[in-house]
Amino acid sequence: MSRRKLVVGVSTLSALALLATGCSSGSGSGAGDTKTITIWTSMDQPVIDGLKAQLDPRAKAQGITVQWRKVDNLNQIIVQKVQADDAPDIALMPQPGIIKDLAAKGKITPLDDVLDLPALQKSMTAGTLDVAKVNGKIYGLMVSMNVKGLVFYPKKAFEAAGYTAPKTLEELNALTEKIKSDGKTPWCLGIESGTATGWPATDWFENLILKYGGVAKYNDWISHKIKFDSPLVRQAAAQFQKIAFTDGNVLGGRKSIASNAFGTAGNPMFNSKPGCYMYQQGSFITGFFPKSVQKNLDSEVGVFGLPPATTGGENPVEGGGDTASIYKDSPSARKVMKLLAATDLGTTAAKNGSSFISPHKDFPLGNYPLKTTQSIAKVAYDSTGFAFDGSDAMPSAVGSGTFWKDMTAWISGQESLDTALKNIDASWPAG
Repeated sequence: MSRRKLVVGVSTLSALALLATGCSSGSGSGAGDTKTITIWTSMDQPVIDGLKAQLDPRAKAQGITVQWRKVDNLNQIIVQKVQADDAPDIALMPQPGIIKDLAAKGKITPLDDVLDLPALQKSMTAGTLDVAKVNGKIYGLMVSMNVKGLVFYPKKAFEAAGYTAPKTLEELNALTEKIKSDGKTPWCLGIESGTATGWPATDWFENLILKYGGVAKYNDWISHKIKFDSPLVRQAAAQFQKIAFTDGNVLGGRKSIASNAFGTAGNPMFNSKPGCYMYQQGSFITGFFPKSVQKNLDSEVGVFGLPPATTGGENPVEGGGDTASIYKDSPSARKVMKLLAATDLGTTAAKNGSSFISPHKDFPLGNYPLKTTQSIAKVAYDSTGFAFDGSDAMPSAVGSGTFWKDMTAWISGQESLDTALKNIDASWPAG
């Protein structure tokens, strides 16, 4: 969920600063065994309750008691606890970068001989097993997923007009033109988010770079092997500019985008006469829609994923999630980790109306009570690969700094694209 972008700049910066000071000897190979396993997470409480309902009885059958703890600002706290040799047995982290840093320091247990990886490769959404991989070894297991690059639309008005989901980015452009030629406004767009203004624009760029370049080039970009001032990023910028800057495409025009709050920017879709017909955001945004819409989500809201660049081409998806790792190794911790890998772990979490989406592509869609959630999950399950939120994985000076700031300056007309891309490249930390 993109609320994490609102805090990642502070928490990740602080966490990485702590890592740089070095961690005390630690939690990687705990002595002996314990029959009580602690799990820390920052997930929403309904999700925790749903996972508990499935996991705890299974652990109990093996003589293990699981103690769950909801921890805010977990990215920073886990580093402090590892440094103090006081980490939990297992933690579900929203930021895989922290997992990778700790794994590189030998503070997390590799899972290659803990989990049935061949079975998981078949079960899980493509790419999700790679989000916490270091030197070819897997240090984290995604347990809960969120999906980005989704285009929401007012279902009744959209279908009544005869519009259908596009299959390529060119078809998306054609749909945009069709809606406009019908005398309507195709898009709502807003990137205002207080001190985090600009992050919705970075999501647009990340998704387009992923569609044009695929997962491998996307990963090269977020590690700065591919620069911001590059043909790939400029290709994404051109597509965004075509949608966002063309007269008549966006409600309120280009001048409104930087000041339009992301949480409410899409709500004009649901006016009696829709103010716009498409709004790109992450799966969490339905919680910001008007209450009357939330009560009737399936009848009021339609959704499709941003399509691939070419028909039948690679169609990866961007998202986030909570990834479980072992911080105190023990036989019991390994048993619990195996239980966390079960496809049906999220059955209760999905059915209790929470925001849970399973990363297992063989998780039955019928477990999700809402058709809208089923459609969102299917976007991920049908994808050709999964990539973690790019700006969250970049150094914070860039990902939650210049990337936000300079995209906002470009969109609002305060600086050129050339200047924005060069500024972001120049801000990348040396080494």
